[in-house]
Amino acid sequence: MTAPTLAARPSLGRRLLRRVPLLGAAFGVGLALWLVAANDVGAVADAFGRVGIPGIVAVVLVRIAIIALCGLAWDRVLAGLVTVGTGPFVVLRFVREGVNVLLPVASVGGEVLGARLLTFWGVTGAASAAGILVDMFFQVVTQALFALTGVVLLSQIEGEEAATLAAWCTKGLVLTGLVLAAFFAVQRYGGAAFVERRVTALARRFAAEGAAPAGGGVQAALDAVWDRRRWLPLSQGVLLHLVAWFLGALEIWIALRCIGIEGVTLSEAVVLESLSQAIKSAAFPVPSGLGVQEGGFVLLGGLFGIDPHTALALSLVKRVPDVVLGLPGLMAWQTIEARRGLVAKPVPPGV
Repeated sequence: MTAPTLAARPSLGRRLLRRVPLLGAAFGVGLALWLVAANDVGAVADAFGRVGIPGIVAVVLVRIAIIALCGLAWDRVLAGLVTVGTGPFVVLRFVREGVNVLLPVASVGGEVLGARLLTFWGVTGAASAAGILVDMFFQVVTQALFALTGVVLLSQIEGEEAATLAAWCTKGLVLTGLVLAAFFAVQRYGGAAFVERRVTALARRFAAEGAAPAGGGVQAALDAVWDRRRWLPLSQGVLLHLVAWFLGALEIWIALRCIGIEGVTLSEAVVLESLSQAIKSAAFPVPSGLGVQEGGFVLLGGLFGIDPHTALALSLVKRVPDVVLGLPGLMAWQTIEARRGLVAKPVPPGV
């Protein structure tokens, strides 16, 4: 038996890239365990227990509303361009969430899978890729606006620590703005060739009965999505994402009220949610922000007099919907894969 040639082996860079999520997960688990061990475990458990079943149910219901709104926003991106109803977008949005929060993948793993599964409903690979790219763009843009709101509210808090954190967050938002501008330019001005090569292979693999889907490439699909005559559905997509981000602050407010921290206002909950999400997003190689989210809550909670064990309990409460909704999302993914041949496949759209 001959040894495999060098060309047949994955490059060193590709092998390292595949290990990034696993390394990130190991780092995150270690950080989370250290944070819990460095604090009173009993106090963390006591604070978590005070949330109670009604509080947990309320937080889960808020998360359901958030994910559903994001599914509706995804649907708005492709409204009028594909012949698929709103239902698959909402279901697949739960699948995307389950993959991102429960599997050892980087934060975009769910988006790649969501684009792939959408082709099972007869959407062309190019249209599916364009839809997911624009939806991701809207999600990050609205998160930046949400974080900006948090920074503005944070700047009104007296104290050197709050001022320093606000200054660092402002610098991060400036960098985010530059990245978003580049991401937009790639979509609007013919820079999607790299994406197109990847999606062409995807389309050929998952199109109905093995045929390549009609409708041109990714750049043509992006041009159709960004058509200026579609300003209304695109604006609706942005607004839905923005509402979803602000609803996340309601999870924090509910959890803290149940724990017994009644002095935290909704505006302070917005600061906690917006900046903790920004910190979590910055650590995107760490699956689900393991450890990073917990550290963010400990850091930010101190600004409002929230002790570390309560902050850790708050992070645990935020993780409950990840599991409660993530597991059904993964089960839905497997069901869709298993029943692919039974999924309705409309006539491919003209995108």
